[in-house]
Amino acid sequence: MTTALNQSEHAERLSSLVSAMPAEIDREIGLDLFRDMTLGRRFEDKCAEMYYRGKMFGFVHLYNGQEAVSTGVICAMKRKHDWFCSTYRDHVHALSAGVPAREVMSELFGKETGCSKGRGGSMHLFSQEHHLLGGYAFIGEGIPVALGAAFSSRYKRDALGDERSDAVTAAFFGDGTCNNGQFFECLNMAQLWKLPIIFVVENNKWAIGMAHDRATSDPEIWRKASAFGMAGEEVDGMDVLAVRGATLRALERARSGEGPTLIECLTYRYRGHSLADPDELREAEEKEFWAKKDPLKKLEKDLTDKKLASQDELRKIEKEIDLEVQDSVEFAIEANEPDQDELTKYIWADD
Repeated sequence: MTTALNQSEHAERLSSLVSAMPAEIDREIGLDLFRDMTLGRRFEDKCAEMYYRGKMFGFVHLYNGQEAVSTGVICAMKRKHDWFCSTYRDHVHALSAGVPAREVMSELFGKETGCSKGRGGSMHLFSQEHHLLGGYAFIGEGIPVALGAAFSSRYKRDALGDERSDAVTAAFFGDGTCNNGQFFECLNMAQLWKLPIIFVVENNKWAIGMAHDRATSDPEIWRKASAFGMAGEEVDGMDVLAVRGATLRALERARSGEGPTLIECLTYRYRGHSLADPDELREAEEKEFWAKKDPLKKLEKDLTDKKLASQDELRKIEKEIDLEVQDSVEFAIEANEPDQDELTKYIWADD
């Protein structure tokens, strides 16, 4: 069970992180970060509404609370140039990567206009155009895929002589993945070949119903990087500027040929593991502790304190996002179902 001492330890750990070295931003970047995080939060809230109204089916795992990680990493990278690989909690990663809200919502509704043509659903979002390598339902399944993308980038540069090939891949996964074989095998290969990849651990403290501190001999995941001679950082995953700062440092290493980085983002999901989870395992005290660290409120305070934006401007952005999300729902409802005659399309190669 989580105790008051645990929360005190969490507070101490968060206060001593490398978040003391956050990214510096200007007004334009700050508003873009706020817009992206707000889109992620409002989109997921709408997904919950649609699910409970019986409009959305299957397993749906929401991202509320973790927005600073997706925005902090992906918005620091180059869309349609770098690559991104997600998990079953992939909606917000897709949105940050630039996949239109209409396409993501359509996919969740199983419609032909979805980014995976209605075949993937919540856990399997994919977009070649936006360099999203997919969401993966099996734990750790996406890490080798991300490693392959990073290898391709390095191979094009070193073996084929393409000096423009400097794409970096970000592999997102949770704390529950970090005792799996794929994790260690891929860290070893990435460091051995100095591949341009960022391993992003979204440590939200829970692997379904298993508390992270009960599941691993060393709960500080970022330290596992040192076993491979790899750079590792631990950041406050509720602070988008801290995550962005760590990502920019990792990108500099990757693009200069210094190889991979393991970034552990200490974060928290505000909802249950999935929308079918009554979320009765986590104590109220733990939820209250993390609720006070809402990443959107933290960014809003940073922007207003630094005079980069006013409250009125931020409220206007929220209203614009609400309209965008509502539009995505209306579009998805009206969109066509996949043609039954094309049931096997995208399964086998065309003749």
